[in-house]
Amino acid sequence: MAMKQMTGLASAMMLGISGRIAKAFPQSSSAPAPAAPTGPFTLPPLPYAYDALEPYFDAETMHLHHDKHHKSYVDKLNAAVAGHPDISSRTVYDLVANLDAAPMELLTAIRNQGGGHANHSFWWETLGKGGAAPAGELAKAIDAKFGSFSAFQEKFTSAASGVFGSGWAWLSRLPNNTLIIETTANQDSPLTVGHTPVVGIDVWEHAYYLKYKNKRPDYIKAYFSVVNWDAVSAKYAAQTKA
Repeated sequence: MAMKQMTGLASAMMLGISGRIAKAFPQSSSAPAPAAPTGPFTLPPLPYAYDALEPYFDAETMHLHHDKHHKSYVDKLNAAVAGHPDISSRTVYDLVANLDAAPMELLTAIRNQGGGHANHSFWWETLGKGGAAPAGELAKAIDAKFGSFSAFQEKFTSAASGVFGSGWAWLSRLPNNTLIIETTANQDSPLTVGHTPVVGIDVWEHAYYLKYKNKRPDYIKAYFSVVNWDAVSAKYAAQTKA
C-alpha cells in the first residue's frame, strides 16, 4: 500500500512538472499557423476552369500548380518586399525586367519569387482553347525565322527537352522584332535580358509529373495542344505595332 501511495505521489509530481514546462514552453503545434503574407502582389485567377485543358493538362496538376506553387511565389515575394514601398509600387514584370537595379538585399527574392510570379502570370494567359497554330503577323514571323510552324515546333521541343533540371523554354521577341528560341534556368525570365516572351513552357517537374511522370517529351507534345494561339497571335500583333 505504501509503495502504491509513493508511486501515485511520484506520478502526480511528474504531471505537475510537465504542466509547468508546457506552460513555459508551449508546443508549436498548438499555436495558430501564421497568416499568409499579404502585400501588393496578388495571385491572378486562372482564366479557365482547372479541367479546361484536359486531357492534355490534368485538373489536379493545374490546381496544385496554380493554387500552391504560383501562390507560394506570390506570398514569398510579398514577404520580401514588405517595408519597401518603392519596390512594391511597381509591377512584377518591371521588377524582373530591371533586375540589375534591384536592392542587393532583395535581388534573390525578386529573381526567384518575382520571376516565378511573372513567368506563371504570363503563362496562364497563353494557354486555353483557341487556334491550332499561330496566325497573322506571328505566323509570318515564325515562317520567316524557322521556315515553317512545324520546324519551329521541332526546335522548340528540342530546346525544352534539353533544359537541365528546372527551367523554361521560350519563343521570345528581340528588340529588333526578330524571334528567338531560348531557355532559362529556374524562374529566370527573358525580360531580364531585354527579350519579350511570346510563348513559353514550364518544364519544372511540378508542371507535369503527376500525369506524365518522367516523360517530359510527352508533356511537351501535349503542350502544343493547349496553346491559345489566337490570343498569343493577337497579343504579338499588338506589341509589334506599339
